[in-house]
Formats: sequence, C-alpha cells, structure tokens
Amino acid sequence: MQYTEFGKTGIMVSRLGFGAMRLPMVDINGKKDVDYDRSTEIIHEAFRLGVNYIDTAPYYCEEKSEMAVGRALKGWRDKVYLSTKNPKEISSGIEWRKMLENSLKKLETEYIDFYHLWGLNWEAYLKNIDIPDGPLTEAYRAKEEGLIKHLSFSFHDNPVNLLKLVDTGHFESILVQYNLLDRSNEEGIAYAREKGMGVVVMGPVGGGRLGAPSTKLSKLMGGSKSTVETALRFVFSNPDINIALSGMGNMEMVRENAAIASNSDPLSEKELVDIKAMLEENKKMAELYCTGCEYCLPCPQGVKIPRVFELMNYHKVYGLTEYAREEYKKLLAGENGENGPEKCVECGACETKCPQKIEIIKQLKETRKALA
Repeated sequence: MQYTEFGKTGIMVSRLGFGAMRLPMVDINGKKDVDYDRSTEIIHEAFRLGVNYIDTAPYYCEEKSEMAVGRALKGWRDKVYLSTKNPKEISSGIEWRKMLENSLKKLETEYIDFYHLWGLNWEAYLKNIDIPDGPLTEAYRAKEEGLIKHLSFSFHDNPVNLLKLVDTGHFESILVQYNLLDRSNEEGIAYAREKGMGVVVMGPVGGGRLGAPSTKLSKLMGGSKSTVETALRFVFSNPDINIALSGMGNMEMVRENAAIASNSDPLSEKELVDIKAMLEENKKMAELYCTGCEYCLPCPQGVKIPRVFELMNYHKVYGLTEYAREEYKKLLAGENGENGPEKCVECGACETKCPQKIEIIKQLKETRKALA
C-alpha cells in the first residue's frame, strides 16, 4: 500500500480509502439490514492490506453503516482514521451536537478523526453553518473537547464555490467528486492542496460507471487489466490527491483495489499528457452530441432526452456500452417517472428549443438502435 502525507495534519494516509456506503445487506423480516459479520470480514481485510482510512455517514446502508463500522473498528481503532458526517441542513448548534453524539454512540468510539460537514455548498455554509451559535461554533467546541480531531467537508456544488469554502480557513481536508469522466473539481483540488489541506476524492470509479468494461478506456494506460484499474490509476496519478475513496462491498473489490493502490510505479509524463488529451477530445465529442443544457425539456411524452443522450455518450464516446445498456433498460421501465425514446411521437417540440440545433428525433432513433 502506498501512503501520502495528509495536508498539514502530520498524518500518513493510505492512497485507498474504504467507503462504507455499499456494505453487504441482508433481508430480515422484510427489512434491509447490514450483514455485520461479512462487513466486518471485508473491512478487516482492507485494514490488513494497508487501508488506514474509513469513511461512513449516518444515513448510509439504511442508517446502519456507522454501527457496522463501529463493530469492525474493535481492535483496530488506534491503527486507522475514521471519517463520518453531519448534514449541512442542520443549522442549530444544539441539534448538530446531538447528531455528533449519536454518531459517536453508533460508532462506539470516543472521537472521530475527520468530521465532515456533509454535502456542503456555499449557500448552506452562509445560511446554516457560519452563524451565531450554529454548527461551526459547536464544531470548534467539539474539537476543544477532543470529540473530533479535524474538521472537514464533503462537497457537491459549483466548482467555483469549492475555492470559497477552502478560503474560509475552517477546514483541514475536503471530500470531492473526481474521476476520468468528471474532472470539474480539478482546479479546486489543486487549490486545496496548495493551501495545505488533505484531499479525498469520492467516485473514483464514477459511481460504478467505470466498473463496466471499456476497451477504449482500458487502452489509456499501458498495463491496465481493467477499466477499474485505469480509473484508479488515473486518480492516483494526480499528485494533489491523497486518497481515492472506494465503496467496497466484497473481498474481490478490496483485494483488486488494494493491489492497484500498492503499485508504486508512477505514470510517465507522456502517459498523463496522452490521457488528458484523449479525455479533452472525448469531452468535445460528447458535447457535440448533447451538452445536457435541458432546454429541450419538458418533453410532452416524458422522454428524458438529455439522459438518453448521456447514455449514448457513455456508449459512443467512452465505450461503456454495458453500463449504458443497463441504464437504458431502467428508462424503458419508466423508473423515476422518466421515459426512453420509445415514447417519442416525433412532435418536434424539442428540436425547436435546442440551442445546438441537434436533430433530436434522428438521434433518439440512433440511441434506440444502439442501446435497446
């Protein structure tokens, strides 16, 4: 396992972090619960392979993830760093403290190493967090009491606002989205490291999208045996990133990811240049097909046009055909109240609103032919 210095904390962290959001589940009397024994075995295997950072949250795994992690930490607590979260929607310092204390109880621990303001955005920071007697005040009080060691935040907002949150000076690490398909936070990641913060990225395998086979993406890096390896090696090649947080639900995933994170061979400068050049070219190709602006919506028949074209991009541009077809089936099933192109009656309303003048009806037919 490779390790890096985590910002200014003085801590050495493993390049791979364990995300406890996809633990194995079981059905008990019609209700889902964590399979605690299997989860403990999986987490312990990750620890044995050198992973020393584990991340959970109050609502993961039917609100049972923290309890599962707490059980798995027995015998390991002084060897690993624990991360959990407190929702950005809570604006009362008292309620924020109750949430912290509940997490400590579920985790069966006296302290949390990295405590995140969960899904923070700039608006919530101003409205709910940095207010009199609010969560930020309570967070500093909890630090003084030793209940949390480091204050952090996870981020889902406009990349510009990531820079603003970093500049507040209140946080020691960040947790942000970053992968081969989404590099929008790249500037903010570099800025955070420049300011001495630790950087953890979520979704290094694109929320499972990059777990699907893709000949195109696998060929990006010499020696990669799978799309997953390509995706993780790409993240690890960024010197501004400390940890790639992966949601692992079985032994195979743990062992494969740990092996990749143990590879000490850096990518060559040429490989990095070639990869980024290809990704930029792919991005241009995808945007020519559809930028996702949604001006074409609403469709009278409920066809989720941008989503249809997004799936076509995964197939056509990135070679993620298996993933695209599985997701396309969900559209056909009408999940989330969205429809696929089969419902199109060729009324043409969408084409009159498209700023790119895309031949939407024609491309819906192409997508149907390619993915159905």
